[in-house]
Amino acid sequence: MQKTTYEDYKYCMQDVGNLYLGTKYTLGEILAKEDITFKFRLITERYLLPESDREDTLETHLYYLDEKSFLVQIYKQLKAKVKINIIEEKKTITGKRKKEYTTKVLPIEKLVQMTPAQKEEKGVVITELCLSKLALMAF
Repeated sequence: MQKTTYEDYKYCMQDVGNLYLGTKYTLGEILAKEDITFKFRLITERYLLPESDREDTLETHLYYLDEKSFLVQIYKQLKAKVKINIIEEKKTITGKRKKEYTTKVLPIEKLVQMTPAQKEEKGVVITELCLSKLALMAF
């Protein structure tokens, strides 16, 4: 039997100003990947791992991040934003109400203001973490 791995949302992309990470990476995988910047791997090792487990995904880590946690200050310093899919009720042309997933980009402050229960109720799925490269260099 051949073992398959789930690779969707496991990516690292960069443009001129930002670093984009898929949230299906575990924290251990982030440390092992060479294409993820050294600075973020260092931040993961020094700050994220002591408060999490190596097998936690970035999605789980961000989903349960507490508003009072020191890690929120680190993410604010890095000017972190998260791309989420959330269920919203939309009105169709005929006037009927329909629930569908929409994609939004939120600053980390807005994400941690929602409790895990509220996130579950709204069907929040975190798909991407976006960090400012300038803030990452200054860290």
